[in-house]
Formats: sequence, structure tokens, C-alpha cells
Amino acid sequence: MKVAIVHDWLVSPGGAEKVLEHIIHCFPDAELFSLVDFLEDRAPVHGKKVTTSFIQRLPFARRHYRAYLPLMPLAIEQLDLSGFDLVISSSYAVAKGVLVGPDQTHVSYIHSPMRYAWDLQHQYLREARLTRGPRSWVTRALLHYLRGWDTRSTNGVDRLIANSQFVARRIQKTYRRDAAVIAPPVDVNRFEMCARKDNFYLTASRMVQYKRLALIVEAFTATPDRRLVLIGDGPEMASIRAKAGPNVQILGYQTFEVLRDYMQRAKAFVFAAEEDFGIVSVEAQACGTPVIAYGKGGTLETVVPLGEPGPTGVYFEQQTVPSLLEALDRFERQHSLITAAACRANAERFSAATFRHEFMLEVTRTIAAGGVRSRVEASATDAWSGDVARRGMWGR
Repeated sequence: MKVAIVHDWLVSPGGAEKVLEHIIHCFPDAELFSLVDFLEDRAPVHGKKVTTSFIQRLPFARRHYRAYLPLMPLAIEQLDLSGFDLVISSSYAVAKGVLVGPDQTHVSYIHSPMRYAWDLQHQYLREARLTRGPRSWVTRALLHYLRGWDTRSTNGVDRLIANSQFVARRIQKTYRRDAAVIAPPVDVNRFEMCARKDNFYLTASRMVQYKRLALIVEAFTATPDRRLVLIGDGPEMASIRAKAGPNVQILGYQTFEVLRDYMQRAKAFVFAAEEDFGIVSVEAQACGTPVIAYGKGGTLETVVPLGEPGPTGVYFEQQTVPSLLEALDRFERQHSLITAAACRANAERFSAATFRHEFMLEVTRTIAAGGVRSRVEASATDAWSGDVARRGMWGR
């Protein structure tokens, strides 16, 4: 079996790259393709060579690859995958738009449809200050073109897989296609449960606007008897520092070991973004730490709220300071109902082994349904069976 794996771009490790790493684990002999590859940490690609598009060689591509968005649909279509039996795309932009033929099977893991081109277009235009003027209309025309191309490119995919029920609903609204749901892998074995908690709250994220870190900082600054630790860096660092009171400790970027230590000791992890899934909230629960989260998006599928069996956290209904403060008060009144063991057990539902198991089954079902050569299905099934035999169903 010849397998190709296509990823949008390889620039810095993130949640999508964690998924890619485990897809490669399922198909270790696959060849990799991407628009650009400037990845310094080669762990997500298992040290493999990556075939890139012409954007890789364009001026300033390393730092400003996003500026070439208008060329990305063309670039992804120039990757020659005609010699492969199975094509797997890991897509949050254009990767699913690779060209495939009738004798090839294409499975696409969708992290999200292009949010900035679809339902969140107006929000992105506001945040980028592109609501009026010539640049605004050029951007709107580009996004209009991208929507048409994005819809058409979905026709070449045999099976769509969403990373959450929330994304599956967005796929249905956007493409009018059903999608299987397989949660992304969380390496819960890297996080040890800690039942003893210190008297501080934690949030950790890249400092960009949609993460709503400013909201969290404003809420804690308004209640100086509560201590908040913030780990992360990004373009909003200066503005967030300006809003932070003395009870807010901003540590900037930290190593994984430092982040894990704070996650294990925190009273609760605070999460204010509307995410498609939200891996970091699952990692916090793997440490036995409850989560106080905005009750929308993929977080609704990863945090068990108070009032349900085995609760692991609390939701707040609006991205406002009063709503978050009400959730903090509710958590402090009832936090004894949430146990570290319940948080850990909930996180283990999203283990890497579970992802690989479910992903391989979905791929083999898609191949069988398409009538592609039986040797392909047998090879994929053997790969999964061998992995389970070596590591155990719930091993790493």
C-alpha cells in the first residue's frame, strides 16, 4: 500500500501537529506533503522528509507564509499524489483540496473548516480592522473565492472526520456532509495526577485575541483575593500585562515541565476561548485539575459540569467578566464535589491509543466501502493489530 499524508503547513508544533504525529504512527511508511516545512522540532513528523509546494521557495515564506493564502488552493493542487492508493489529509485550511483520482481513497481529518472564510468572517474582519475601505473589499473578495473553492474541494474526499461534535455540525452546515467524530489524541501519560492543590488558578495559552486571556485577567484583577498564574506568550502580551493586577502572575513562555508542574498544583484551570476541541483543558484534567470553561464549542464535550455524575468542572455562559466571576463563585462553593480521580478518568477517554484505534477503524471502513484493493484494507488492519499487540489497547 502506498500512503500519502498531507498537512496544511509545518511551521510550529501545535494541536494539529500532535494529530499529525499520531496519524504517521498509524502509517509509518507514508510519504509526507505540506505547503511549507519550516519545522525545527522534527518529532511531529517522526524525522521524515516532507515534499513541499512552490510556496516554500517564495520570498519571505518562512515568516510570512500566511500572506500567500490567495495562492494556497493553487499550490495544494500542484502536489502530485497520483501514485498513491490512500491519501490522508490533516486539514484546517486547504490540505483536503489535493487532487485525487477514482481509484484512490481520500480520508480527511478536519480540525475545522476555515473559520475566517465561513461563519467567523465578520469577527475576523473586525479583529483585523478590515471592516471598511479598499483593503476590506479585497479581503472580502478573496474570502468569497475561498468559500467556493473550499466547498468544491470537499467533493474529492471520500470520508470526512471531525475532531468534535461541534466541528461535525460546522462541517454539516458548511459542506452539507456528515462526518465521523474522532477526538484528537491527548498524551495523558505525560501528565501525572496530583490530588493536593495549592491556592491559585492557572490559565495557559498563546496570547492571541480569540483565546480571551484579557477577559480572564480582568476578572481576577477585579477580585484581588484570588491568585491567577498565566503561562504563555504572544502578540497580546503588552496589553494583558497592562491590565493585570498584583494578584496576576504572568510567567510568559515556559517549558513543558514547568507548565505540567503548575497544572498539577492549580486549584482549577481557567479556559475562556470558544475552541473546536481544546486539548489543554483535557491535559489539565489528566493532572487531576478541574476546569472552569466557557460553555460553548468543543469544551462541552471534554468537561463534565457540576450536576452530572463524575463532574470535572464548571461552565460560564458568556464571555464576560460577570459571567466568569459567577462561575468562579459557584466553583468555590461546590469544588468538593469534584475529585482529582474523576478528572483523570475523564481525560483518559481521549488517550492517544484510543485515537489511533478509532482512526484506523474509520480508515479501513472507508477503504472497504470504496471497494479499493483488499490488500490495502488488510495492510491497514494488520498495522493497527500489530500496534495493539505491541503496546496494549490502552498503552501509549
